[in-house]
Amino acid sequence: MHLKDKTAIVTGGSLGIGAAIARKLAENGANVAINYRKHDTEAKAVVADIEKHGVKGLAVQADVASFDDAQKMVDTVTKELGGLHILVCNAGINWDGVIWKMKEEQWDKVIDVNLKGYFNYARAVTPLFREQQYGKIINVTSINGLRGKFGQANYTASKGGIIAFTKTMARELGNKNINVNAVAPGLIETEMVAQMDETAKQRSLAEIIMGRLGQPDDIANVVTFFASDLSRHITGQVLNVDGGQLIA
Repeated sequence: MHLKDKTAIVTGGSLGIGAAIARKLAENGANVAINYRKHDTEAKAVVADIEKHGVKGLAVQADVASFDDAQKMVDTVTKELGGLHILVCNAGINWDGVIWKMKEEQWDKVIDVNLKGYFNYARAVTPLFREQQYGKIINVTSINGLRGKFGQANYTASKGGIIAFTKTMARELGNKNINVNAVAPGLIETEMVAQMDETAKQRSLAEIIMGRLGQPDDIANVVTFFASDLSRHITGQVLNVDGGQLIA
């Protein structure tokens, strides 16, 4: 297995894409810790699935928007799981609205979770990764961070920021054997998408060349590749996993 003896953190790992990533990393041999804020039952279920693969699983209650919570989680994981090699930043929210009606709270909340949350965890792991001269950081962004999306100024700003953040970290950390890459999903069948307005969902589905919604495992497979040494000479890249949605 590609990830034997490696340990990973997956933020937002109790549901959707994050849960699929956590399970896939474990399937490939990694110990996996996930964070959750309020989905305690779901987080425990994911940990149970992780441990079915004969590896260690851990769920930590932590708010990704909290700088202190991020550091505490990294400290807990390194102590309880015996190290850390992979960081997958995935936790995200949306709170849509056109710019002329958007409230300050809408902007701040989405940026705090979707962008500052990625900084919090990267800042917590990079001293360790630099010291051990090894690490994999994979950031989950969105194709809407590349193209913009009506009614999502806050969300697309956060996702576009993640792309720039990824490229900057790749430049800063590459000489310490740390790979930093991003995965940009298109429309994926998750809890978030299930809550979309049906007209908007059908409009997005019509953009997808392959004519179907993506599945969480489609993202998890690519993240697992980036987390492995199969991708050792790839850094600073953004890979769209969207069934051709962005080029339609």
